[in-house]
Amino acid sequence: MYRNTPHPISLHDYRPPEFLIDRVDLRFELDPERTSVEARLKLRRNPAATRGDGSLRLHGEQLDLEQVAINDRPLTPADYRVDAESLTLLRVPDRFGLMTRVRIHPNLNTALEGLYQSGDMLCTQCEAEGFRRITYFLDRPDVMACYGTTLVADRRRFPVLLSNGNRVEARDLPDGRHLVRWEDPFPSRVICSR
Repeated sequence: MYRNTPHPISLHDYRPPEFLIDRVDLRFELDPERTSVEARLKLRRNPAATRGDGSLRLHGEQLDLEQVAINDRPLTPADYRVDAESLTLLRVPDRFGLMTRVRIHPNLNTALEGLYQSGDMLCTQCEAEGFRRITYFLDRPDVMACYGTTLVADRRRFPVLLSNGNRVEARDLPDGRHLVRWEDPFPSRVICSR
């Protein structure tokens, strides 16, 4: 069902990514059994890449896809293909905003990649290919972006919410949860949250 062995990639097989990601905004509704991850990406075609067939393949493993939209237009299953290792968007524009919402299960993630539960904590390990266990993404080392991360969780269960960058917002929510938002202004390969 999921990949068991790494697929070797030789230098002579390298091709620049067909798309670049300028901005990533993530929103985590944290729960060990059922975490919701909404990702908003700003993508553009890479001028250094050869033009493909007009589709975009994003890496993803152990993700339950709930919603996908391009430029705020919800897509139907005829607009994409999803399998155990990827989400392929058919016919994408040269520049667009992509929103995906997935469910992940940190308590069942024993690979220690992506978002997983360790005791009472939720932790992340995104290198080298762990980010694909958090959301659909071009999970390769030559794709860098600036990240904003919003973490929402039950305040008693998760009193500390950390991520990369600068804390720009923190507030209590009326239902016993709290929200903390982090901004990392420097392009990086992946963001890690806990």
